[in-house]
Amino acid sequence: MTTHPTVAALIARSNRLGADPKNTNYAGGNTSAKGTDTDPVTGDDVDLLWVKGSGGDLGTLTDSGLAVLRLDRLRALADVYPGIEREDEMVAAFDYCLHGKGGAAPSIDTAMHGLVDATHVDHLHPDSGIAIATSVDGEALTQKIFGDRVVWVPWRRPGFQLGLDISAIKAANPQAIGCILGGHGITAWGDTSEEAESHSLEIIAGAEDYIATNGRPQPFGPEIEGYAALSEGERRAKAAALAPFIRGLASTDRPQVGHFTDVDPVLEFVAAQEHPRLAELGTSCPDHFLRTKVKPLVLDLPATATVDECKSRLAELHEAYRTDYRTYYERYADADSPAMRGADPAIVLVPGVGMFSYGKDKQTARVAGEFYLNAINVMRGAEAVSTYAPIDESEKFRIEYWALEEAKLARMPKPRPLATRIALVTGAASGIGKATAVRLAAEGACVVIADLDAAKARAAAEEIGSSDVAIGIAADVTDEAAVQNAIDETVLAFGGIDLVVNNAGLSLSKSLLDTTSADWDLQHNVMARGSFLVSKAAARALIDQKMGGDIIYVSSKNSVFAGPNNIAYSASKADQAHQVRLLAAELGEHGVKVNGINPDGVVRGSGIFAGGWGARRAAVYGVDEENLGEFYAQRTLLKREVLPENIANAAFALCTSDFSHTTGLHVPVDAGVAAAFLR
Repeated sequence: MTTHPTVAALIARSNRLGADPKNTNYAGGNTSAKGTDTDPVTGDDVDLLWVKGSGGDLGTLTDSGLAVLRLDRLRALADVYPGIEREDEMVAAFDYCLHGKGGAAPSIDTAMHGLVDATHVDHLHPDSGIAIATSVDGEALTQKIFGDRVVWVPWRRPGFQLGLDISAIKAANPQAIGCILGGHGITAWGDTSEEAESHSLEIIAGAEDYIATNGRPQPFGPEIEGYAALSEGERRAKAAALAPFIRGLASTDRPQVGHFTDVDPVLEFVAAQEHPRLAELGTSCPDHFLRTKVKPLVLDLPATATVDECKSRLAELHEAYRTDYRTYYERYADADSPAMRGADPAIVLVPGVGMFSYGKDKQTARVAGEFYLNAINVMRGAEAVSTYAPIDESEKFRIEYWALEEAKLARMPKPRPLATRIALVTGAASGIGKATAVRLAAEGACVVIADLDAAKARAAAEEIGSSDVAIGIAADVTDEAAVQNAIDETVLAFGGIDLVVNNAGLSLSKSLLDTTSADWDLQHNVMARGSFLVSKAAARALIDQKMGGDIIYVSSKNSVFAGPNNIAYSASKADQAHQVRLLAAELGEHGVKVNGINPDGVVRGSGIFAGGWGARRAAVYGVDEENLGEFYAQRTLLKREVLPENIANAAFALCTSDFSHTTGLHVPVDAGVAAAFLR
């Protein structure tokens, strides 16, 4: 199907504007175009509006992300508009204006695009434009910077009335190319797609250049003594030590995934004298505070404060934040307001260290951090040329607890079983570990693939998805420092840790007399000592986080079954099996469940078997190596070969709510090896 040329131009313009963060934030703003197409019913020409739909992102917008409406019907809504007190009803009316199958769901800004008498319209949230829009004298600055080419529009909540307002302003100011929306962003228009884009960029650049030329050199004030950024190594170490604790606080009402950033603008902001005042004022643009909450939690200690001092103070500040947020909700809520969605912060700022942000998944957490970075840029610009003055708190509440916003949340798909869970799987670049990582990610978890081979770990992670879903890291489980680094990388990537799968292993198939002390040490270092080190480092984070969790050991039927010529392997597996029982007893008071899985030999896809173990075990049993899997299957009660996916299924099941009361269990995944029955 050939794309309509007007649509093609709109998509190209949208992607260009959305690709540059100085033009608009992720998923922020919308663009539109008006044109003529054929009515599929009558065959006549019909005037249409193509506009970015609800929830889309300009940088990645495609045809399917556009809402398509009949222009005559949309504009006719102005004749039946019941007034600002009932303007929310107009959003439902958009559905009756859709053309054909309609495309994406129309957003609240559809009226602005349809009612403004211009062929092409852009509504964007550039940091420079919002800086002017949130300045206490924003109207005067707009006139000073742009003359009569850009018109000031006082703050009004997005909706049908704002569309009528901008339409009237456009009609009254034919010389204007756009407007600054008080407290919000910019809107620009043009007769062609190129002209609209040019006008948008002119407003953005004009605001940016004015701030750069006329702004004060230290808009946030001088640096506070002791609040300067720590060295990169120091702040990353401190962030890793704090991350699980802060995530636990931020997850008081519901579990959250986290994101950490220590970019220079954040570090400079929390080191400067004015940051407490500005942070307390909160963000202004609706796109910002819907993701960041109205304001962040800010640690009021210097960068030199110890980790324990930070934790103690953060706990106090968190309780105060929750009380303050509940008061904010009760101050403005009425009988029709949606229930309070949670009183925990979405943004936590730590001087000298950086910013922690939280959301229902990694992307949401990361984007929340990006939006607060936008807010910092906005505050810097406003303070550079004026005084930052965001919209009133009551207006923020009206948007945060907007019935339309609540309806949008209600349309979100039901979370997958492991949504918000963060998993570390060792030995996960192949075989059982990889299959387990794939299954956990498919069920909604964020996954860290740890393996001795960093390149293979990264490749396995890329197969699963983006870095918002999985990352690959190098980890030698025999090295205590390397294990701690793996935990640190996990909590810095996703905010914390909930689930550990001790899977890393190797196997030496030798008789007692052929097994050297070096063989014994290697086997036990990797599996017995390695799983101990991983569990110990993970438990420290799990306890700090106070959210419970799961530790799963991939042991073996050999932990209870005495087979020939594998004393080192089987003994180390028996060690792991008893670690399950010991840790279940010790960590239960912290809500951490510890369980094991006892597979039979997994031949297909196994790195261990491919590394020579398969050939040696085949020789022990007197079968050809290519028939080893079938040999193992035939000695089981079910006559089935055990595959990596079977162990992955068991790992998934053990960490679901269905097994919420199960710890210290060993699950046989061996197709039925009677000699390995537990008793």
